[in-house]
Formats: sequence, structure tokens, C-alpha cells
Amino acid sequence: MSTRTTTYFDRARRWLRLTTRGGWAYVWLMPWFVPLITYFLVGEAYLQHLGTFLGATLFVWLLSTIAFISHDWVADAIARRYPELSQTLLRAGLLCLAFISLSAGFLTVYTWLFIRFRPFNSQLTYETVPTVFGFDLVAIFLLVGIYETSYSIYRWQQYQMNKEKLKKENLRGQLQGLRSQVNPHFLFNSLNSLSSLIAEEPKRAEQFVDQMARVYRYMLQTNQRSSVSATTSYRSTNLAGAKSLFSLQTSTGDEADELTPLDDELAFIDSYFHLLKTRHGDGLQLNVQVAEPYRQYLLPPLTLQLLVENAVKHNVILASRPLCIDILTTDQGNLVVRNNLQKKTSRAETAKMESTQVGLNNIQAKYELLACPVPTIETGPDYFTITLPLLAKKHTNA
Repeated sequence: MSTRTTTYFDRARRWLRLTTRGGWAYVWLMPWFVPLITYFLVGEAYLQHLGTFLGATLFVWLLSTIAFISHDWVADAIARRYPELSQTLLRAGLLCLAFISLSAGFLTVYTWLFIRFRPFNSQLTYETVPTVFGFDLVAIFLLVGIYETSYSIYRWQQYQMNKEKLKKENLRGQLQGLRSQVNPHFLFNSLNSLSSLIAEEPKRAEQFVDQMARVYRYMLQTNQRSSVSATTSYRSTNLAGAKSLFSLQTSTGDEADELTPLDDELAFIDSYFHLLKTRHGDGLQLNVQVAEPYRQYLLPPLTLQLLVENAVKHNVILASRPLCIDILTTDQGNLVVRNNLQKKTSRAETAKMESTQVGLNNIQAKYELLACPVPTIETGPDYFTITLPLLAKKHTNA
């Protein structure tokens, strides 16, 4: 879309907002202002005959509408010149001065017409003109109050929308940053494994590369989907205003762009486990017991990979002491990932683990950014267990 077209749309939206604000002021003011000001201009004759009542009301309504349009134009010009909420007092003061000046000019002409030509048997005199001006002054203050109230509400809503949009983009940026930590971390470990296999077991190295390609295909697809979602959401936000990204109770599907079905994660873990199995052999075992109804539930992508990698990194893996990793679901709709504890104890191994530690912090940060319930971690004498909340699809598409 060209810059000129965008400018036209922006002007049209701004004109529509201002017209709506003036329209509400017109609806609130005219139904009671016109009959009262007409009574002051005409006098007792206004209420004595139906024809006089209708004719005078219509005539004064037309004059008042002309005056109101000029007031509305001035109010819009002042609002554009001093748009901020911090300028409310200045804007209200300028409105009062401008409205008083305009109304004085219009009323001077209108009272002269009613005194000079006596339409509708008007009984207005120069002695009663101050009463008309006094009533109009009260109406001016009410009109300024209506304008400022509606304008302040509009600006406050706009501020909240911009605040939500900024929060949304910041959270997306943080989430993407967390994902970027996973790929280098995983690639570093995978290349180390591959380098040890190439010289010793070329066939297994070839299998390792195949599994690694499958794993990275899933990771690239996940990141690509996230990038497309972020771009689409940003455009939608600019056109329609921001909505809260991570509120699970009022969401419109944006969270689903940051989540993935458990079934897809399990398929990915199957490839990832075969990759690990190529290196560790019988020293690594995986047991998956996931109830069928929960396979379409959602969780942050790459969560299982981080947990499995965390278990492999922190524990001894030997054929005589196999590391057993269990992935299972509970009746409460949670996903449990558990492994037996047989921690590495040498200083070199401990230092290596601490230097690249990303896993659990990454998972917890993802759940926090997505406003999901926080995972629970239990470290017992025999098992390390993490319980992950699963999110039903119906909650993200409601």
C-alpha cells in the first residue's frame, strides 16, 4: 500500500473518530438545549400554539445545528493541536474561550433577528437578552465537559491499546529470543556427537545425520511458523488495534501460534531419541505412555526436546546403568516427564553442564511468556520429575 493511500486512510479514520465524538455531543445536547433556548427567544407564545411550537423549534434547531457545526470544527482543530491527556486543562480552557466567542457571535445575530422581525410572535427584548446569554453560557460549559470526557476516554483507550501492542511485541521478541537459544545449544551437542562417530562408526554416523536432518526440519518449521504468525499478528494489530496476546481466557487463537500439539512433539521426540540412541545405544531408554485424548492438547514447541536433552546432559548413561526417560499423561491433563537420577559427579562434567545450561530456564520462561500455569519440578532421591500443564485447544480458539 502506498504512502499516499495510507495517509488518506489515516485521515479518514481520524475524521470518523472526530465526527463520532461530535455526533455524541450533538445527541446529548440538542434535545434539551433547543426547546429551552427557543422558549427564551420566543417567550410565552412558544407554548400556547402547536404550530408556533413546531415551527419555532424547527427554526431554532436549524440555527443551532449551523452553530454546532462551527463549534465542532473548532473543537477538532484544538484537539489536533493539543492531543495529549497531559494537555487536558489547556485544551478545555481553549475550548471554553472558543465556544464562548463563537456562541456570542451567533447569539448576537439570532437575538437581533428575533427582536427586529419578531418571528413566531417573539417577545424577546434587549432587557431579556442577558438571560439568553446566561443560559447559553451554561450550555457551553456542559458541551465542553461532554467533549473533554469523550476525548479523554478515547485517548485513554488508545493509550491502553498501544500499551498492549507494545507488550505483545516485546513478549514475542523475548519468546523468539528464547527459541534462538535452543538451536545453537542443540547444534553444539549434536556436532560433538557426530564428530565422535565419524571416525569410529561411519554407518552409525550416516544414520545420525539422517535423524539430525529430521530433527532440524521440525525445528526450522516451528520457527518459520512462529515468524509468519508474528508478522500476521503485527499487521492485524495495526489495522484493528491490539488484543492481549497471552490471556488464555479471552484469546482469539494467537496463543495457538506459539503452541504445538503434543502429538507433533512426540513424533519429533521419536526422531530425536533415535538420534541419541545412535550414540548411546542400550544406555538410553525411552518409555512413552500418553493417553489418546491428550495427544491433541498443546504445549510450547521443543519443550520435550529440552527436557530429554537436559536428562541426557546431567546423568550418567551406560549400558550397565541405563538412563530411563518416561513421558506420560495424568488424569488431570498434565504431561509428566521423568528420569531416574544418576548424576554426573566429575568436576569437568559439572563445569560443562553449567556452561551451557539453558533447558529448564527456557521452558519456565516460555510458560511465563505464554501466561500458562508454571511447570512443577520435583527432585527426589531416585527420580527427577517435571510436570507440564497441557492446554486444551478449545481454550485457545474460544
